[in-house]
Amino acid sequence: MKTSSSELIKRAIEGDELAYKQLLENYRGAIYNLLYKMVRNREETEDLVQEAFMKAFNALPTFNEEYAFSTWLYKIAINNCIDHMRKKRLKTYSINKPVQSKDGELGREFPDITTSPDKELLTDERSKIIESAIDELPENYKVAIILRHSEEKSYEEIAALLNIPLGTVKARIFRAREMLKKKLKGKIFR
Repeated sequence: MKTSSSELIKRAIEGDELAYKQLLENYRGAIYNLLYKMVRNREETEDLVQEAFMKAFNALPTFNEEYAFSTWLYKIAINNCIDHMRKKRLKTYSINKPVQSKDGELGREFPDITTSPDKELLTDERSKIIESAIDELPENYKVAIILRHSEEKSYEEIAALLNIPLGTVKARIFRAREMLKKKLKGKIFR
């Protein structure tokens, strides 16, 4: 039988290494999946997962058992990831304009998916286009959309994870959807 999170937390605070290991095993996959959707880089995600657990384990004595451990852990992981993304501030390029390099202009080519009879290929391409559009959203909107649609969190759970009012969550998701509609108009095929 699985040991409850509260029991594992108590044992971990007392210094039980196996309790730490069990907490890590119980939540690592979910945290990895969430952070990977935000940064889309395996090595970066591994580092961010490790940082999130280090921060969580260091703060374990301050955990309030009135709340779900998973919510608390998600909040730490998301905030750490947002801080990381702010520090990194990748330079972005328009997909419609060529990029200047020392070897000249580099244009981006997209496959013609309209002539492909393979439905799976169309679905994969559609997913890539949507993911790309989500990646271009401002951070606050991106996090809200990922939590709502990829992680299937309720508005209330998102508000708790991000420590923002419910109305703000609803507004961010609404605005993010509107931005995505504009970005994806004419690019998504059914």
